[in-house]
Amino acid sequence: MTRWFAEHAWLPGGPAGNVLLDAADGRFTGVRPDAAPDGDATRLPGLVLPGLANCHSHAFHRALRGRTQGGGGTFWTWREQMYALAARLDPDRYLELARAAYAEMALAGITAVGEFHYLHHDPSGAPYAEPNAMGRALGQAAADAGIRLTLLDACYLAGGLGADGHRPLDDVQRRFADRDVDAWAARVELLDADANTRIGAAIHSVRAVPRTAFAAVRAVAGDRPLHAHVSEQVAENDACVAHYGMTPTALLDDAGVLGPSTTAVHATHLTDADIAHLGRSAATVCLCPTTERDLGDGIGPARALADAGVPLSLGTDQHAVIDLFEELRGVELDERLQAQQRGRFRPGDLVAMLGGHGSIGWSDAGRLEVGARADLVAVRLDSVRTAGSAAEQAIYAATAADVDTVIVDGRTVVSGGAHVLGDVGRLLQTGIEAAWRD
Repeated sequence: MTRWFAEHAWLPGGPAGNVLLDAADGRFTGVRPDAAPDGDATRLPGLVLPGLANCHSHAFHRALRGRTQGGGGTFWTWREQMYALAARLDPDRYLELARAAYAEMALAGITAVGEFHYLHHDPSGAPYAEPNAMGRALGQAAADAGIRLTLLDACYLAGGLGADGHRPLDDVQRRFADRDVDAWAARVELLDADANTRIGAAIHSVRAVPRTAFAAVRAVAGDRPLHAHVSEQVAENDACVAHYGMTPTALLDDAGVLGPSTTAVHATHLTDADIAHLGRSAATVCLCPTTERDLGDGIGPARALADAGVPLSLGTDQHAVIDLFEELRGVELDERLQAQQRGRFRPGDLVAMLGGHGSIGWSDAGRLEVGARADLVAVRLDSVRTAGSAAEQAIYAATAADVDTVIVDGRTVVSGGAHVLGDVGRLLQTGIEAAWRD
């Protein structure tokens, strides 16, 4: 048995003091607030939170940070730089880059990640000898970095959408795409879950997947997580309405895609009817405010979604930063700007967004309670950012740099702000340089 003592901890009922946590075989076996310090317990600094869930990631985008800002433009011009990077990666390079990116996530307190995976084949579009070589590289990378992975294998069949229908794939997109939805399904069936990896599915977007393929993707997903990029851009909405006569959300709902295991990613440009569809279906929405700001996408209707009963989760998406505290504040502060009112979400609501593990298939994680996975994150309250903060409001001040300790399934992955793999900055530098090498 392992035991920890936290002066401050966030339990399912809210903040608590002097909490003694016991774990065995990767699960919490005891969670006792108002306990006396135990000499056998490891004392954790600051505020202890459940492990954080990063519900939307494109690992290879980490190599774009600090390289796409100089020329201005829009999401669509940024995408050209992303395509240039995608064309250079192979399984070995992807393993090296993703391992470092996932280690950076662990340093930020992330204990599980939903990887929206569409980089499937070689640059010509031909399958590797191992059809899931790129996906398996991601699984190995997460295991090496000490975090759990949900591989959301994305169906990608078309090069775009206009009023006249779906467009052919361009040269770079060929490596994203399978021959047809049946070939995609056959490849996904070759993927195996393990103790550290869950397998889910994704509809890349209504731009990249025709409606005729939705039912097959839904069938492959079954009760496993099914994610989709939804209404990230106004142009996507306009194209969908022009061709299908309805918004992306309405199209997904009409086709039977939305449901409790579905997550709509971004959901930035929604109508009132879209919000109602999402609420009735019990689908989750994953917000990625830093990416949505970085790409100039817009501000999503977080408060309206929550009021409609839509569960909200968070993602770092293209990793302009990897910091879920920044994403959390982005949701609240963007709402304040729009409403000209503070406190749009209560602290407990925001902490719940950090724990969106159910969205990525780890519903037994994200809570400091008996029976849950023994994941926790200790955030320092004595840094230059958090000094003086009340423990119950530290989430408004903390950053990823304030994470001191990360435990995943009872195993220490980060201690004293250092990862078990060593110098993560060096790993990132090496992986990113290799990714861009011709």
